[in-house]
Amino acid sequence: MTHAHDRLLIIDFGSQVTQLIARRLRELNVYCEIHPFQHVTDGFLKDFAPKAVIFSGGPASVFADGAPMPPKTVFDLGVPILGICYGQQVMMHCLGGRVERGHKTAEFGRAYVTPTQANLPLLDGWFADGREQVWMSHGDHVSEIAPGFLVFGTSPNAPFAITADPGRHFYAVQFHPEVHHTPKGAKLYENFVRLAGFTGDWTMGAYREDAIEKIRAQVGDQKVICGLSGGVDSSVAAILIHEAIGDQLTCVFVDHGLLRLDEAEEVVTMFRDTYNIPLIHADEADLFLGALEGVSDPEVKRKSIGRLFIDVFQKHANEVGGAAFLAQGTLYPDVIESVSFSGGPSVTIKSHHNVGGLPEKMGLKLVEPLRELFKDEVRALGRELGLPEKFIGRHPFPGPGLAIRCPGEITREKLEILRAADAVYIDQIRQHGLYDEIWQAFVAILPVKTVGVMGDGRTYDYACSLRAVTSVDGMTADYYPFTHDFLGETATRIINEVKGINRVMYDVTSKPPGTIEME
Repeated sequence: MTHAHDRLLIIDFGSQVTQLIARRLRELNVYCEIHPFQHVTDGFLKDFAPKAVIFSGGPASVFADGAPMPPKTVFDLGVPILGICYGQQVMMHCLGGRVERGHKTAEFGRAYVTPTQANLPLLDGWFADGREQVWMSHGDHVSEIAPGFLVFGTSPNAPFAITADPGRHFYAVQFHPEVHHTPKGAKLYENFVRLAGFTGDWTMGAYREDAIEKIRAQVGDQKVICGLSGGVDSSVAAILIHEAIGDQLTCVFVDHGLLRLDEAEEVVTMFRDTYNIPLIHADEADLFLGALEGVSDPEVKRKSIGRLFIDVFQKHANEVGGAAFLAQGTLYPDVIESVSFSGGPSVTIKSHHNVGGLPEKMGLKLVEPLRELFKDEVRALGRELGLPEKFIGRHPFPGPGLAIRCPGEITREKLEILRAADAVYIDQIRQHGLYDEIWQAFVAILPVKTVGVMGDGRTYDYACSLRAVTSVDGMTADYYPFTHDFLGETATRIINEVKGINRVMYDVTSKPPGTIEME
């Protein structure tokens, strides 16, 4: 990454919401990178040369054996530092304060902070009404602040909710300003980057230039194949890479037999009609469905599909004259959900076929130019690259396809039923003008059969579940509030038009606690 922009370093201590800090900063056009604490050595700090540092939250206790710690030299850089939750505790611990465990001072959920004194520029715009709502999530607490620090805000269970050493520009808060449950949290980040002297010079245009530079440096004169799904991620990755290396790129669209109705033809036609990039249409349905026969465990499904994708890509890499690189549209949420504490601080949620599902020994090296972006940022980059809206506005579709919308064993019969039901559902959404309001919508076929009555006869067919969510970046999501009329009309159409389904449910689970996909 070029050093043309001022850079902010986020040291990750394992919070599930660390990426939201990056989101807040990117919304302010500040270039930032998240790095696990294990990777942040003295040498790394010298090379990265951050203009400011943020310590994330995390699940550990600072006084536990092997607790995550920043390098001591970070405090000698002379740059502003902001500690959040565990980040506050680690600052106090390292700088001479005290942290204790205390059940009576644990705090989870909404809390209210009141100011203890004024004149802290970090809090400009706060406390106009006397107190601010914040989101707490901590078991341990600071019991004694470090020398040089003053208290600027307290909450009922956090006497040191906001602390600072203004002389050194060290700031520390016990709550999470990055989550939307802290309504003025974005203002706090805005104040912090202003105090640190950031000018907000990082944009999608800048990202495009940096990414092209990195792709050229990584690839050289080697050939690249790009796994193209027709979704916005892989399409943007393909166009970006093509802009960087031209005819060194070949796209491969893999039909693994787990696509939606008419999807292969639609995607290949759409891409060939719009771009002059070599595209191989690989029909590998028998290979994938054969390998998935009898498999019901979702992790095994994902890893099997990931392995077969690589086999197919490797085959076509050889055919195009020995491509050395595989390009993918991997996004940041995929990376976050696929790393574990051993490889990065947060807990593994599930393997993604293109991250945690990849085999360890792979002949192709990866090119993942979108790996640090969120979905809405990818769409912004797509517009920057001039992609048509028909690409940019498509709902996300997972790499494993219908395999993870078919809990339990996958059969060709169930896939045909699922395709037909999904087509009716999406048609309904489009007819009602709701497609662009929804982040992602799909049908899942459930691994149960239920009794029904159609005409004068008894049926014993599958039940299906409708899913539709709203989201900004895929990290959190809410179910879409369809009207009962819409749901009733859609259920009637599916049952009447799709042979094999006699019962329809609507999934009203948000993320968290659920994930967007079934598996």
